[in-house]
Amino acid sequence: MNVREIKPTVDADALLAGAQFADAFGLEVDGYALDARQAAERMMACAPRWVDALLTLRNILVAPFGLKTSGAADTARDMIGIFPVISQTPDRLVAGFNDSHLDFRIVVDVAAHGAGQQVTATTLVKTHNRLGRTYLAVILPFHRRVVRAMLRQVAAA
Repeated sequence: MNVREIKPTVDADALLAGAQFADAFGLEVDGYALDARQAAERMMACAPRWVDALLTLRNILVAPFGLKTSGAADTARDMIGIFPVISQTPDRLVAGFNDSHLDFRIVVDVAAHGAGQQVTATTLVKTHNRLGRTYLAVILPFHRRVVRAMLRQVAAA
């Protein structure tokens, strides 16, 4: 399961106008016929324990700043893991939210690739203020590890 960083190929302006950050990671999987929702569910259904621990720590640290926490799920919306679904087609699912410090999107794409599929997770972020820029700088080293770990779950499920 080789997850590799790739150049984002999404139309960032169409998905999150003004996004200042974008990255993408891809994984080739064989023997599956997944649509984008199934791939996203496999990614986000059950995080590794160390990811859950980081998320718990993040929620504790950001609560005093009034930022959204993952425990504040909106049960009225369609959710994948902790993220509200914004749009979906068989080939692409877009999830994310807007907050006072930044807007965030995760885009999960699936495409035929040889005998299998290429699953790509693209992250887009638009910061609004100094808190958003600081938050993004602090979480980026963790973000890269988390996305890779979550993407590996597509093939492991």
